[in-house]
This record gives sequence, C-alpha cells and structure tokens, in this order.
Amino acid sequence: MLPAFTVFDVETTGLDPRQGHRILEIAGVRIEEGKIQEEQVFSQLVNPERPIPWEAKRVHHISDEEVLTAPTIDAILPEFLRFAQDSLLVAHNAEFDMGFLIREKECCWGYIELPESICTMKLSRSLFPHEFRHNLDVVAQRLGIPPSEQRHRALPDVFTTAQALLKMLEIGKITSIEDLQKKAGLRQMVA
Repeated sequence: MLPAFTVFDVETTGLDPRQGHRILEIAGVRIEEGKIQEEQVFSQLVNPERPIPWEAKRVHHISDEEVLTAPTIDAILPEFLRFAQDSLLVAHNAEFDMGFLIREKECCWGYIELPESICTMKLSRSLFPHEFRHNLDVVAQRLGIPPSEQRHRALPDVFTTAQALLKMLEIGKITSIEDLQKKAGLRQMVA
C-alpha cells in the first residue's frame, strides 16, 4: 500500500543554495488514498532576506515587494513540515527542492528532520526510458495534463506534479512503497 504524499515545490532567488540563494515561495498539497486533497493546501511566500535577482524574477514573476512583509524561512519551514507530517515528500526534480530545504533548515532553531522524498522526474525517466526530456512541462503534456497558466509559481506547479504523480503511479502499476522506491529513487535526504 502506498503512503500519504505531500507534493511540494519551491521558488527561489537562484539555482544554488550553496551560493546563498534562498527560498521565496513554498507550496504543497496532500495526496491521501490516491486522491489529491485540494482542501489540504499549503502556500506561503517567504522573505528571502536578500534582493531577488532579475533573472529569477523573469522566471517566477515574484517581486521584492511581494515578499518584503512575508515571514522568514525559520517561521515557514516548521509550519510546512507540520503540514507534511506523516507523509512522503514528492517533488519534480526533488534534488533541487530538497537541496534548498536542507540548506534552509540551518536557519531554523533546533533540529529539524526532513522526511524521505521521491522525485517525479526520476519516476518519469524510469517509466519512459526512451524519451529524451523529462521536465515538468513535457511530462505533463506526455500524460495529457493541461498546462498551468501560472507555470513557475509553487502552487500551480504542485498541482501539475500531483496529477503527474497519480498518472505515473497508474501507468507503472505502482502499488507499494517498494515499487516506488525502485522506480523513483526514494531516499532520505541528509545534510
């Protein structure tokens, strides 16, 4: 039997948390018993405590003004992890998103343990090995999921990823955590 999932996404000030880039938006939705729980949504802007580079603004269209009065990650990450409690984290290109969570947890007081995660991009590569591209837009199109009008915003990307996950679980006939581990690279992320 498959566990509950929390599909999540982050938008950031850049591509590399080791270079000081920060989370500026985080969103998630729960999947329980094979259904997207649209009423169980987490969506929050985060003050990155640094200016947003114009290159990043061009991608997600989040301005410095929008995040100026938002809470900082030390307040938001524990809230998000409470939301995700008792579930498996899921992200498209999970290494990117989890890399930011790992780096950002250093800003929080006390020890924070991150749940295990799976990657829908790895799952796509496993299920469609002869396909060349596996970014979220291509995977969604391949699976017949309508494109989001707000691509590269955390919550719309979360819903696209959640739909993709459910379709790939069905296509791959994945019914257990063991099946998922083989196909999607389940792993515990450590700092």
